[in-house]
Amino acid sequence: MIAETPGLMEAVRARFAHVEECPFEGPRVFFENAGGALHLKTVAETSAFYAALPDNQGRANAASRALMDRIARGRADMRAFFGAEDGEVFVGESGTEILFRLIRTAATGAEAGGTMLCSTLEHPASRSAMAHWAEATGRPLVAVPHDDAAATVTAEAYAAHVTPETRVVSIVHTSPVTGMAVDVPGVIAAVRAVAPEAFVIVDGIQHASHGAVSVAGADGYAVSPYKMFSRHGYGVGWASDRLTALPHEQLAGGPPRAWELGTRDTGAYATFSDVIDYLDWLGAEVSGAEDRRARLEAAGGAIAAHEAHLLGAMLHGTGNLRGLAEMPGVRLIGPADAAGREGVVSLWLEGMASADLVDHLGARGVRVHIRKNDHYCGNILDPLGREDCIRVSVCHYNTEGEVARFLAAMEEAQAAAA
Repeated sequence: MIAETPGLMEAVRARFAHVEECPFEGPRVFFENAGGALHLKTVAETSAFYAALPDNQGRANAASRALMDRIARGRADMRAFFGAEDGEVFVGESGTEILFRLIRTAATGAEAGGTMLCSTLEHPASRSAMAHWAEATGRPLVAVPHDDAAATVTAEAYAAHVTPETRVVSIVHTSPVTGMAVDVPGVIAAVRAVAPEAFVIVDGIQHASHGAVSVAGADGYAVSPYKMFSRHGYGVGWASDRLTALPHEQLAGGPPRAWELGTRDTGAYATFSDVIDYLDWLGAEVSGAEDRRARLEAAGGAIAAHEAHLLGAMLHGTGNLRGLAEMPGVRLIGPADAAGREGVVSLWLEGMASADLVDHLGARGVRVHIRKNDHYCGNILDPLGREDCIRVSVCHYNTEGEVARFLAAMEEAQAAAA
């Protein structure tokens, strides 16, 4: 839909900084989006504007009132993004910090006893928080095993491990290593069928730039804006009414529903609004939706469709170029199919070290990243007997022509490694 609409891809790419070249290395294809997406130009402009203001919130002057209005707008935009009709939206230090706070609140406020439930697919952000607070509250932590071949975890796998004594559940919406999405509504339904009072916390950090977000059925959801076209330095979260009602860290005597501690950066709210404005614009370009939330959902659908096309070309070829699935020596993590993938293909090439493959691609103007068997990726790589792989990650502003450049460079690497 994005590529097929005349002029739309050019308009999309024009809104992002450094689309075609790195200010330090020159022209390049950016396929390292899972490590942090390209930033909107408006985000850079907005950041500079608010960084220069000396004024604080809550003062009797026009600048302060403008800051408060911008924060209120940011919160409204966060609600629209999450599809949240209730609960609280808030800004924190990072997506990881928000996950820790959500999980900490659920674990310390839930009914005593019972167990906590995570999966082996999860990023250490949620996995570490679950492990820490399970131990701190004296609960066993049960880890639902993911399927190595499918590179994801299913609702049926969760259903096999949830019990009426399950108190807190964490779900990763999309794996940042395998790129495979999880059926979050299906997992939530499986949990609620057996443990309706369990608190469910979703890590949406990897998913947020690849499709629409909905917090329906969950109690907490976290995103990292630097992975969804904004900047580093803050995270955005949503907490349900019942999670918000639990005791959580607050300033004594402050608003009872508050989640934020101290004065947050107004630029965080403003740059998140820049992202929502962009998605709103994109949704209007690809649909006739009149409602802002409907336009955000339309943008998410268009993004997902375009990225599925890119991944299909990457896996199965474009023009006269073979896809990764047809290249001898290329080993994919997960199925050789775009279905269920969100922006990521991780792989290794037999006969060439992953670090050398990253360098090979970089020398040909294609930016990718190595992933190692460490605390970030060991949960995926160790069961496969791998010490490393490379991660190739696309976003909706990437083009099929860029995929072709990557495949051509991979052909050269495959020939050299054979």
